[in-house]
Amino acid sequence: MKAGVIKKFGLNCLLTMGVIVFLAGGSLGYEINDKLSIGGVAAGIYQYDSLSDAPDYDSTGRGLLAIQPEASFTPTENDELFVKFGFGAGNGLMEEGKSPFKLAPWGGDTQDGVKDINGRGRDYLLTAWYKHTFTFGDNHTLGLTGGIIDATDYLDENAFANDEYTQFMNCALVNGPHCFLPSYDLGGAVEWEIGGLSIKGAAMALGTNGEKGELEEPYNFYGLQFGYRLDFGLGEGNYRLLLDTTSDDFSNVAGTKKERLSSVSISFDQQLGDVLGLWLRFGWQDDEAAIDYKDSYTGGVNIRGNLWGRDQDNIGIGYAHLRGGTLDVSNTDVFEIYGRFALNDIFAITGDIQYMKDSYKDETHGDPRAWIFGLRATAEF
Repeated sequence: MKAGVIKKFGLNCLLTMGVIVFLAGGSLGYEINDKLSIGGVAAGIYQYDSLSDAPDYDSTGRGLLAIQPEASFTPTENDELFVKFGFGAGNGLMEEGKSPFKLAPWGGDTQDGVKDINGRGRDYLLTAWYKHTFTFGDNHTLGLTGGIIDATDYLDENAFANDEYTQFMNCALVNGPHCFLPSYDLGGAVEWEIGGLSIKGAAMALGTNGEKGELEEPYNFYGLQFGYRLDFGLGEGNYRLLLDTTSDDFSNVAGTKKERLSSVSISFDQQLGDVLGLWLRFGWQDDEAAIDYKDSYTGGVNIRGNLWGRDQDNIGIGYAHLRGGTLDVSNTDVFEIYGRFALNDIFAITGDIQYMKDSYKDETHGDPRAWIFGLRATAEF
């Protein structure tokens, strides 16, 4: 599908959603009864990249539409059955062969990304799981989840940099690129919370390691996160330590041996009064396997719209520096600033500007850089 068609299709769909939202006067989320509810998110994204030092690529503008409907059934207050689907039209700037960059300027799902998920031959079904929660007392719970899960629902959270539909769009500022968190495959999760302390873990069996030909094979993922929440007067803060690893199913640079992926991450977010919030996410990865990035350092600022009298608006500013691993990238830099304008409780328009640069270790590559201008319209229903 051509970019112009995608853009027109996405804008038409979003205009339709906007009319429905305004007529409804509120959220499209719907509780069918006290046990069953449906909802989701839909977004139209258009991005234009102005490229430099990338002679094999042309500056271009491309769009996409992503829709994720979901349903939740809670037969008891301690049990939940949940399912989420993903549909898309277009791949935006992430279309294969259209971008010189290692990282994607849109960190969410695309048309191709919701087909043959993880090499399983499964299309559109993203997650489907059952959760039981044990309640031991006030602020003391243990949740056990099993099914088709997404590791990012449990690990590497951040209040200001964790949602490509409402916050930063570049994948480097959504989750740590070094910590290889998988999505949409078989697994289980544990969530233990007591007061401000939390321990979360996830284990998953993935259908493919993403390598080509004979090197492709399934693998297992394991992640464990320790978190602490506190409020010292200026606002809530969350402080996390994440450890994750895999089975030894990833090739080394020479392709002669299989190794594990392993990483350590720290993630903080802290509200400072009614307007300002700060966040950071640092991570370090073992380099025995062939990896693009050995470590990453990201951080930024969130400015709430109550500064100008609109509580639901916000501005986000973020920066990421990633040091290269065992492959050809020396380092990558990403800067992003966005302004989100809420039209009502669930419909919002975001203007976004990114700067990206990849620097390579050798002279055979250029060092591509680009200014990327984006527009995102989102409906959370």
